[in-house]
Amino acid sequence: MTRVVVSQFVTVDGVIEDPGGSEGFDRGGWAFQFDRGDEGDKFKLDEVMAADALLLGRVTYEGFADAWPTRSGEFADKFNGMPKYVVSTTMDEAEWNNSTVIEGDVAEAVSKLKREPGGDILLNGSARLVQALMEDDLIDEYRLMVFPIVLGRGKRLFGDTDDAKAMRLVETRPVGSDGVVILIYEPAAKDAEE
Repeated sequence: MTRVVVSQFVTVDGVIEDPGGSEGFDRGGWAFQFDRGDEGDKFKLDEVMAADALLLGRVTYEGFADAWPTRSGEFADKFNGMPKYVVSTTMDEAEWNNSTVIEGDVAEAVSKLKREPGGDILLNGSARLVQALMEDDLIDEYRLMVFPIVLGRGKRLFGDTDDAKAMRLVETRPVGSDGVVILIYEPAAKDAEE
């Protein structure tokens, strides 16, 4: 069974907006103010190489589709070649290589993808999509690369939920020399199911 894995750059106060600085957010580019070291880079490369697909909201998809097709190298080649599923109510078709638009019942479509054999489906950015899938208990793991900065405002990873969502810490790993930490969580309910 395939797993949905949320993989995010996130600030201490939960902001995921514009970590690279290309989205026009006045506090964007915060992820590149800190050294995540070779081990942080390796973590991201290993994560992408082990994944079989990307699941993205429209805004994140458009940003990625604008940036990645012109890049090359191991990471970029994998990113560009893997299947990509974009959740959108406004897109008719997705132009980036191997992309499919998911319309209609997102929870049903993602549940169907999870029943397919294969590796992880990475979900980057896409805060509203993360929040919707979290509500439907469709996320299997959260990989958060936490950067030591408080932005004070911006789009946050976690919003209001109908119920509390307990998490179980699976791993913690400091990377780089500036206080960046990788936290890996699973929904606590997973323990009861196994």
